[in-house]
This record gives sequence, C-alpha cells and structure tokens, in this order.
Amino acid sequence: MTDRPQAPRGTYDVLPDQAAARAGMEAAARRILEPSGYRRIETPAFEATELFARGVGESTDIVQKEMYTFQDAGGRSLTLRPEGTAPVCRAYLEHGMHKLPQPVKLWYLGAYFRQEKPQAGRYRQFWQLGAEVIGSDDPAVDAETIVLLHALLGELEVRGLRLRLGSLGSLDARAEYRDRLTAYLRANAERLSRDVRDRIDLNPLRAFDAKDPGTQEVMRGAPLLMDHLEAADREHFDEVCALLRAAGLDWELDPTLVRGIDYYTRTIFEFTSDALGAQSGVAGGGRYDGLIELLGGPHTPGMGWAAGIERMSLAAAERPVPRPVTDLYVAHENSSIEAFALANEARAAGLAVQLELAGRSLKGQIRQADRAGARYVAIVGADGTELRDMDSGEQGPVASRAEAVARVIKGRHPA
Repeated sequence: MTDRPQAPRGTYDVLPDQAAARAGMEAAARRILEPSGYRRIETPAFEATELFARGVGESTDIVQKEMYTFQDAGGRSLTLRPEGTAPVCRAYLEHGMHKLPQPVKLWYLGAYFRQEKPQAGRYRQFWQLGAEVIGSDDPAVDAETIVLLHALLGELEVRGLRLRLGSLGSLDARAEYRDRLTAYLRANAERLSRDVRDRIDLNPLRAFDAKDPGTQEVMRGAPLLMDHLEAADREHFDEVCALLRAAGLDWELDPTLVRGIDYYTRTIFEFTSDALGAQSGVAGGGRYDGLIELLGGPHTPGMGWAAGIERMSLAAAERPVPRPVTDLYVAHENSSIEAFALANEARAAGLAVQLELAGRSLKGQIRQADRAGARYVAIVGADGTELRDMDSGEQGPVASRAEAVARVIKGRHPA
C-alpha cells in the first residue's frame, strides 16, 4: 500500500475556518487602507530572476540562498517571488504609473516563496499583506504608512506590539559607513562567527543580526550608522519621529536595526510581538528611494511595508469563527428535482441556501439544517412542500416555490 501524498515540507493547507480568519484580515486591510487612497494590485507569482538579483541585492540571503529559481521551456530564468516590493515597482514602471498623480498608493495580498528553514509562523510558501507608496520623499509618507500598519495590527488585536524605528541614511552615506564597519569587523575577525567572517565584504550590516554570542559581543562596540547620518537624512528622520509623536505612537529607537534587503534607505522599522518569542517579527518595511533606478527607471522615491499573515495569525487574539449564514435549507424525500428547482429559485432571489446532498433521513436532514444555522427548512415531499421556522418550530404548507421564497425573505427582513 503506497503512502498518501502530503503537502511539501514548509507549506500548509488553509482550511475553511482559517480561510474565514484570513478573509477577516483582508477585509480589515481594505477598510483601513482604501479610504486613505490605497488601491489593490496583484503581481505574478513568478518574475524574471534578474528583477530580484538587481532589486533585492546579490549579497542578500534571499538571493544567495532562499529563492526558488528555475528555467522555463524557453530557457529564461524565472523565480517564484520572495518579496513584494520589487514586483510592484516593476509594474509601476512597466505600466507607466509615473504618469498618474503622485504618489501612487498600492496594497496587495498574496503568496510568496523562500527556501528557508520552516518554523512556527515561517513557511517556504507564506502569505504577505503589503502596502507601497511610490513617487514622494515627504516624511509624512513614512509616518502615514507606519500609522496605517499600526492601525491594522490593532484592528487584528495583535498582542504585545512594539515598534522599533531606525534610519539607514542615503545610499552614499551608507557606502561610507559600510567601509568604516568593514574595517571594524576585519579588525575583530577572529571573534566573529565563520558565517559573518565570510560575508564581511558582501554584506557587513547583517552582522548586527547575528545570533552567535561572540559576534554579538563584537557588535556591541561597532560604529553605528545613525551616528553618521548626513544632515538631510537626520532632518528627514527627525520629521518622521515628530509626525509619529503627533499621531500618538510610541516607538523604540534602534540604531542597530537592519533589514535583509539591500534596497532600503533612510527610514526603516519593524513591528514585533512579545507573544511570538524569539522570532518576534510581525511586520516591517522602510524607504527604498533608489530601487526604481536599479530597475532601469528614473529617480523615484518609495516607501512600503509587508506583514506576514501567518505571523499576525499567531500573535493575534483568538476570535470566534463567524457561523455561516443560511437562510434556507432545502430537505427532501424522493423529490430531488423539485427540491433542486426550489433551491435554485431561492438563490436567484439572493438567499443563502443549502440543499440536502447526502441522502440523509428526514430527521438527519433537520439536524444538519440546525448545524448549518438555517433560519428556515423547506421540506419537499411527494404531496407538496412545507416550510419550518427553526426559531419557533412552526411548520406549515406553502402553495408554490415563489411563496416559500417570499416567506423566507419576509422572515429575514420583517417589516
């Protein structure tokens, strides 16, 4: 006997109760983002590999280790999207969105893919909800995106929420700082983990994320980028902080905060949840003022964030799954054609209708109607149709399908 097929390691099935909770997250995002001018966008599940190599950065873990890359039948290198910002920026350029009134505000929800070690709330196929604002370098853009994400996490009742805030400065300033940090790491190379030593030249800022105790001790004495911000970058960051204070948000200044993607500039941030333990990140993002240029477009500032659906689900307070609404359950005994016709007519009238499909006894059908939360049950028999009110228990004949439908509508919306 062969084993039954199972989902690949690091993936999972979204079952009906979970799907209902996810639909609630999507609805919350729509309620919070769209009144502020954000419109829904969807990009393909796979893109040209070059998009991520250029946009995300050759030196990142994502590009070096985590992408699912393959060749199609035409010999083109394609990659399952590991993140959402680069595809949205590609779409912005490809479809001429620079001709629209700026900034362009977009939000999205979809599946993403990274070949990393699966753990609680982190999967190889995962879902992200994200927002991007492209075409303005105003500090108010940074503050607005953070405030709206905070409102979304609050709406979803994410527990133990904390906001960490920092700045990476401009690309030029970061290049100068990178040289300074690289020299410091080389001077202390013997105390660093092998992984950090091997990547000093590729991505020295990632040393701040190291979990190795020896490396962490070295990094406590490392020079900090925020101590070397240019005047314009410092002014931008101070304005973002002032706007967040005006919105009543609390945050922790974290000069060691880095992101695992090379395109970030200036403001970066992360929301964490104390409910998640060591892997506490729920959502985060930042500015990417040079990304459009990396993709072949003109200088175009941008700001955005992504929130993990699985991480938010783990950190959110449990909510009861709403019971599906069933206006009418159509039961029958040897009258399946008439029952089918009644169900079809009731659905055409806008009612939520379930039809008996399992061949249960009449008593079993009534129990199933109760489990389905049906307000009414139509019992279709050889001698006609009766309608039962499941709240009062009253039951009586109806002369036609139209009368049955009309009585259910009236009972759902009493005068």
